[in-house]
Amino acid sequence: MTEASGNELREIGEAAIARLEAVNSARERALAETRQVVRLCANAIRAIHRAEFDTARDLLGEAQGLLQGLVEELTSQPKIYWSGYVQDAQKEFAEACITLAIIGESDLPDPPALQVDDAVYLNGLAEAAGELRRHVLDTIRRGELQRAEEILTVMDDIYGLLVTVDYPDAVTSGLRRSTDMVRGVLERTRGDLTMSRQQRELTDALKRAETFLGNA
Repeated sequence: MTEASGNELREIGEAAIARLEAVNSARERALAETRQVVRLCANAIRAIHRAEFDTARDLLGEAQGLLQGLVEELTSQPKIYWSGYVQDAQKEFAEACITLAIIGESDLPDPPALQVDDAVYLNGLAEAAGELRRHVLDTIRRGELQRAEEILTVMDDIYGLLVTVDYPDAVTSGLRRSTDMVRGVLERTRGDLTMSRQQRELTDALKRAETFLGNA
C-alpha cells in the first residue's frame, strides 16, 4: 500500500467513525428524551384521573416540546427516528392528549395537531380506551352512571373507527392487535356498567318496597 492510499484509507475511516459517532449521539439523546417523554405522559394521565387538568396540560406541553426538538434533531438521522422508540413515545403522548380531551371534555386533537403519524395516532387512540375504562370504573364507584354511559359510548365509537382500518400491520404499526385489545376492554366495561345498573335498579326497587310497606 502506497503512502497516498494509506492516507486515503485513514481519511475514509475517520469519516466513517465521525458519522457513526453522530448516529450514536443521536441514539443516546433519543433514548434519554423518549424516556422522559414517557414519564411526563404517565404523570399527565395520573393527573387527568385526579381531575387535575391544568397540571396535565403543563406536563403534556413539556412532553410536546421535547418531541418537537427531538424530531427536528433526527431529520438527518432517519434510521434513529424510525427505530421504534421515538414512535412509542409519540404514541404515549397521543394517548395522554386524547385521554385529556375526552375526560376533560375538550376538543379532540387530530394527528396534525399532535404532530404524529396517522398510525401512531390510531394506536394512541386504542391505548386511550384503556384509560377510559379506568375512568368509567371510577365514575361507577361514585354512582355517576350517566357519565359512565357517556364514556362507554365514546369507547364504542373508538372501536367502531379502529375496526374499519384494514391495512397490513407494516402500515398501521400493529393496529389490529390494539383493536382486539379495545374490543376486550369495551366488552368488559359494558358488562361492568350493566351489572351496576342492575344493582342500582334492584336497590331502588327494594327502597320503594320498604317505603310502601312502611306506609301500609
